[in-house]
Amino acid sequence: MEGVPALFYDLALILITAGITTVIFKWLKQPLVLGYIVAGFLIGHYFSYFPDIHDEESVKTWSEIGMVFLLFAIGLEFSFKKLKKVGGPGAIMVLTELVIMFTSGFLVGKMFGWQKMNCIFLGCMLSISSTSIIVKAFDDLKLKKEKFTADVIGALVVEDLVAVVLMVILSTISVGNSFDGGELILSMVKLVFFLIIWFIFGIYLIPSFLRLIRKFMTEETLVIIAVGLCFAMVMLANYAGFSSALGAFVMGSILAETLEADIIHKLIKPIQNLFGAIFFVSVGMLVNPKVLVEYTWPVVIIALTVMIVKTLSATFGMLISGRDIHTSMKAGFCFCQIGEFSFIIAGLGLSFKVIDGYLYPIIVTVSIVTTFFTPYIMRLADPLYNWLNPKIPERWKKAMTNYSEGFKVSDDKTLTFKTFIINQLKNMVIYGCIIFALTLIAFSVIGPLCLRFIHGIWGDVTATIITFLLVSPFIWAMAFKYNISLTNKRLISKTAFESHVIWAIFILRYLIAIGLIVMIIRHYIPLNFWAAMGIAVAVSLILAFSNGIMKFYDRIEHRFMDNLNKRQKQASFVVPEVLQQNFHLEKAIVSPLSQIVGKQLKDTVFRSKYKVSVVCIERGNKCYDLPDKDIMFYPYDKVTLVGNDDNINMVKPILEVEDSELIREREDHNMSLHSVKISEKSPICHVSLLNSMFKDKYDAMVIAIQRGDEFVLSPSAKTVFNNGDVVWYVSSKEAAAMIKQKEEI
Repeated sequence: MEGVPALFYDLALILITAGITTVIFKWLKQPLVLGYIVAGFLIGHYFSYFPDIHDEESVKTWSEIGMVFLLFAIGLEFSFKKLKKVGGPGAIMVLTELVIMFTSGFLVGKMFGWQKMNCIFLGCMLSISSTSIIVKAFDDLKLKKEKFTADVIGALVVEDLVAVVLMVILSTISVGNSFDGGELILSMVKLVFFLIIWFIFGIYLIPSFLRLIRKFMTEETLVIIAVGLCFAMVMLANYAGFSSALGAFVMGSILAETLEADIIHKLIKPIQNLFGAIFFVSVGMLVNPKVLVEYTWPVVIIALTVMIVKTLSATFGMLISGRDIHTSMKAGFCFCQIGEFSFIIAGLGLSFKVIDGYLYPIIVTVSIVTTFFTPYIMRLADPLYNWLNPKIPERWKKAMTNYSEGFKVSDDKTLTFKTFIINQLKNMVIYGCIIFALTLIAFSVIGPLCLRFIHGIWGDVTATIITFLLVSPFIWAMAFKYNISLTNKRLISKTAFESHVIWAIFILRYLIAIGLIVMIIRHYIPLNFWAAMGIAVAVSLILAFSNGIMKFYDRIEHRFMDNLNKRQKQASFVVPEVLQQNFHLEKAIVSPLSQIVGKQLKDTVFRSKYKVSVVCIERGNKCYDLPDKDIMFYPYDKVTLVGNDDNINMVKPILEVEDSELIREREDHNMSLHSVKISEKSPICHVSLLNSMFKDKYDAMVIAIQRGDEFVLSPSAKTVFNNGDVVWYVSSKEAAAMIKQKEEI
């Protein structure tokens, strides 16, 4: 071992142990994450009957990298657009579950006499379910085609975002080791500001950069760029005072909107698996059996709280979000466990030293227990509903049906006063964040640079002009975008109050723009307020009549929207939002094991039985839009389907068939390489390969003819066999015996 770093030994021990335990857990049909945790326990310091690691600090660093890749992968599957599609129902369900579970966890901690910070962290850890475990359970139980899975996945999307926000809140609380309302509000404002800036600048710059270098990219360069961007955002997040997990998640969600998202996710998967395994193994290393024996009752009570209260709260959240009782129960019973985010939150508490050490092994054990029972609880939903449904009064069922109707998507696209107010407030926040961010960059970079080369008042004036030119498109958008008279005409109802509010909002936007201009001027030039105000008003009037600034802003907005929607536009067509409640587009890749391989489109029952249409087939570099009924399906065809959720979920398993084994060994490999020497008396001597009927008579393929020291490789059909030739061919053993008997004379 001399000269070899201890980390090499540790990685070998971690990966080999994890590999063996995951094979065992795969055989037991349990989630692999449990195998990783068991592997960590075996090699940890608390289990003395197995070799343990040497360099704990290096393993901790690698586990942090694993957490980064785990959050990066979650971000790649997240996409902020999914939040809009999930809408209010998903948010209602998650917030309902969050409030109930946080309260339950806090009260359970208090019941055991734990400190306040332990109770707060426990409540947060019990609020977040495991996306990976739920998705794995869907695969194992063959539930992907069920309608309720779409509601579950949508809720998990919201939960992922809530988990990231919780980590920011907990980090803020942990710094002061107490709950400070003002500090928390300030942190949330800071989080919203940076999320808006990172997302807007990321969507504007990163897809444009990738488009510029696309023709020079290979898989190798793409994965390097993606990982580099991920760690760059991690550094930015740390610089801004946030966690590494948030930075990785944000970059993943930005790249999720690019054309490269799918291939990045594919390329990142092996790296994620490797470092993710180390992360979960490091989690298992912290499990102390002595602590678990001492805290047996807390483990039992917390596990029961998760499996019972969390399940019921998720079901209740689904119910009040507008789903029927059966769907609510089937969806709610999926949220009966905790997983990876709970480990991350626990690790956050330990890193800030605000929670006691016993809480970590307790929460890991609770995760193991709840994960083990997850498939059984999910199976319990149907029989429990069948028992409960007849006992529910009809008037209750009717009331719940009427309640659910209120959550259906309306096709009314007319501008209302409410939507006008929401849109205006949203735009003011977005424009304000952009202007403020660009101004901070200018104050930090442009100002000092100008003063370095231009001294005195002219340096200040130059810096002011450059800063103003940098933010002028967004100042114009803040003050003058949207015509007030057209807005009044578009609104459905215009009372005197509404008209006054509309005027007030436009005046407010103008005053905010003026205030930002005054701030820029007074930062560089020591003018009094009214002098700066006069210059700001004059500048704003110039902007109001500047077609160049208006067109420049329009180009910026067009580029941003094009980057944001580019991936969606790659579909054959875009489904209008009003129709997305009934059907949508979805892509599936034809597996080599699929029953439709080699069949024509007309021979499938996609349209007649499942009401699903194939609108596009992508094969290599070719794209067949509205394919003909005679087109044949080949392995790895990318098929675009259009239909409703239920029917598409029934068709996808027909196309995407997964092999139960990664590698299959041929038990009877009958074909092998043989040779025969041609003599003068041989029937095929002086006969061409074509006329010898070698292939037809013996079902054998000639691959070479040896003449002395020379070889004729892949001989043509006109090649003539000569005396003394050694013919090399591929055939079965039975055919070779026949050839030996008849040809080698």
